[in-house]
Amino acid sequence: MADIIGDLGYFCETAPDGEAALEKLTAAPFDVIISDLMMPRMDGFELLRTLFDRGDMTPAIVLTGAGSIDQAISIVHDLRAFWFLEKPARPAVLATLLERAMQHKSLVKETERLHRQLSQRGYLADLVGTSQQMREIFSLIQQIAPSSASVLITGESGTGKELVASAIHKLSPRAARPFVAVNCAALPESLIESELFGHEKGAFTGAVGRRAGCFEQAHQGTLFLDEIGDMPLAMQPRLLRALQEATIRRLGATSEISVDVRVLAATNKFLAELIQAKLFREDLFYRLNVFQIAIPPLRERKDDILPLTDAIIRDLNTKYDYHVTDIHPAALERLHDYSWPGNVRELKNVLERALIAAREGTLLPAHLARNFGVNNSIPAPAEIASSPSGNSISMEAGRPLSELEKAYIQLTLKSTGNNKKRAAQILGISLRTLHSRVTEFAAEEEMKRESASG
Repeated sequence: MADIIGDLGYFCETAPDGEAALEKLTAAPFDVIISDLMMPRMDGFELLRTLFDRGDMTPAIVLTGAGSIDQAISIVHDLRAFWFLEKPARPAVLATLLERAMQHKSLVKETERLHRQLSQRGYLADLVGTSQQMREIFSLIQQIAPSSASVLITGESGTGKELVASAIHKLSPRAARPFVAVNCAALPESLIESELFGHEKGAFTGAVGRRAGCFEQAHQGTLFLDEIGDMPLAMQPRLLRALQEATIRRLGATSEISVDVRVLAATNKFLAELIQAKLFREDLFYRLNVFQIAIPPLRERKDDILPLTDAIIRDLNTKYDYHVTDIHPAALERLHDYSWPGNVRELKNVLERALIAAREGTLLPAHLARNFGVNNSIPAPAEIASSPSGNSISMEAGRPLSELEKAYIQLTLKSTGNNKKRAAQILGISLRTLHSRVTEFAAEEEMKRESASG
């Protein structure tokens, strides 16, 4: 085989088995792999499975003996081999396959180059952003997409966690297979097991027929578990087993089904705190958190507001057949001055309302909702006052919201005897957020003292 390939004008390296092949593939890149199925130590099945899990996109041609064509086609389908070649290999057929495999490799390289080029301009799949934070996220997505490793995506609501998951899928070898998303917070606890694993006819009242769950629907593709922090504790061991064993069992079934699924998960909660509170399994967390992508809130990456606005306007023009050309600098300034508690989702909603008002031409400040943003022009009155009992505070209109937040947090801490855990529960925020706020308040006071003494 090596002589035939050499006669066709290609440089060829040989390996006696899969383990030796992996060593060579790790040491240097190759354009095409030609592999037998039956080999000592590591056979062709395990070699291709290992390469696929690594995200190695090198096209592989499988050699097959007589009577194993069906098996070879299965390898092409299940392990993404480029094609199969029946023994003994005919030089003319091999030459054609090698040429096509080389062309495929070139197309893959060109696609990767274009993705890198677009990401440098602030675009990756459906993601948009030019800030340093988003460029780092783009780079991480491109790094981890080719593998089959689990990824945990964290960030506030509305930051675009599902878009990140979708980008990972689109840039992976599984892109041609299904991307199935399920919101764990939106499913009743009684239905989540059936939703994930499916059920047989008669498994429970209302199960009038067999139904495939999300794991089966996502076979050979990607399963996105949104709001994983809201998954019921009783359901977490079954999810963990499915991830570890790559098998599932439908409700009411007696046998298990093998599934090949890459799982991506997302949450807007601090899972470490849920683990401490015994509401989330630590072993499941580590299984999901092989890689982590933390998406910063929009208020921390305001450089992205302009490119996001341009992209949203283009999409909405297409959706409504409008002809808005650009945004007025004064309107853009109002977008920049806003804190965006709802993140990118809120920005899209604000712009959608504005485009309906504008329809064409330049998007003006007048097209934004009248109550949008915060009026910072009102003069600030005197200090926030506490009630005589010390159990409440009063504040005149015109003070910044941050001052009211500070006063209320301090009052709550005082009422709990500085019990931060209890105060966080009362305030409806995480303990980490409370610690962060208290640290910020202390830093502000220190700066005031230094300024006064200076």
